[in-house]
Amino acid sequence: MLSYCTNVHPAEDLDGVRAQLAEHAEPVRKRLGAEVLGVGLWLAADLAEHLAADAAARAALKSELDGRGLAVRTLNAFPHRGFHRPVVKHRVYEPTWAEPERLRYTLHCAEVLAALLPEGGRGGISTLPLGWRTPWTAREEDAARRHLDQAAHRLGLLADRTGRRIRLAVEPEPGCRLDTVADALDWLPGCDTEHIGLCLDTCHLAVSFADPAETVRAIAASGVDVVKVQASAALHVDDPAAARAELARYAEPRYLHQVRERAADGIRRCDDLPQAFGELPGDGPWRVHFHVPVHWAADGPVRPTTGVLREVLAALPGPLPEVEVETYTWTVLPDPPADLAAGIAAELAFTRRLIDEREAA
Repeated sequence: MLSYCTNVHPAEDLDGVRAQLAEHAEPVRKRLGAEVLGVGLWLAADLAEHLAADAAARAALKSELDGRGLAVRTLNAFPHRGFHRPVVKHRVYEPTWAEPERLRYTLHCAEVLAALLPEGGRGGISTLPLGWRTPWTAREEDAARRHLDQAAHRLGLLADRTGRRIRLAVEPEPGCRLDTVADALDWLPGCDTEHIGLCLDTCHLAVSFADPAETVRAIAASGVDVVKVQASAALHVDDPAAARAELARYAEPRYLHQVRERAADGIRRCDDLPQAFGELPGDGPWRVHFHVPVHWAADGPVRPTTGVLREVLAALPGPLPEVEVETYTWTVLPDPPADLAAGIAAELAFTRRLIDEREAA
């Protein structure tokens, strides 16, 4: 199923989530003329805990989704809470998988997703790549491994109890303990891969300058499954010095926008766009972790990495996993849209065309 991720919306309580379904998700479905629209819910930690403890509230949410023609096959459990604070930056990586709060939150999300899936259904939950890379100690490494083992065990018990199979999808991100897909493929085979796999975010993949087709082949060879593809695009600029004024429009204060520069001797790194202007030489092309709309067609020096998404979809073997469009940055774009539902619908229609092209090839 093709979904869009609701972390673009700021709601963190049940009334707010219900409002976003009415004000955004259902209008998107109607714009697309779809009988059913996939939504990848983001539930803040307090709301996930409340729903996990209240079967009646879960049933009411399922009824509301059904009534609006919305279906949930995936949750985004990367942000824990406060994803729309004025400044988020590194706080999005807290708590880490070394902390028990991350395990509790993830299991609450799994309990909710099991109630939203159809009978015998399967779903996925994307989660952070352990934590930010610093500080990260051997003790934290051991704790993260232990907590993920516990999560896998509990997901197995949940499947036995509910008949719904839910898997975790670890999402590599620049700057984190699992920075690249290659890092994740080194780490994940030590997990219970029946219940834990990979979330392949095509913005993050693009920022790393990894080859999409080679990456997909490496994943296939590793034995790690792609549980979920997050359809997303980064910023690419061939000449950062010439495009500095345009790039500076994206140096907003809420989210972290990691930058990578491709050089003859490898990849140069900077943790945020405002610092990159002073820390990176700008001799080679830049990729910036800023989720821009995947359908965006830019003629200027700054353009989206939509080609990476297209190549990933084409290279993935067999039936596609869940594909979730994740552009959470609509409200912090230099020129935010007047009609958010129209923008989301356009992204979904574009991504559907890419999927149809793949199926027709």
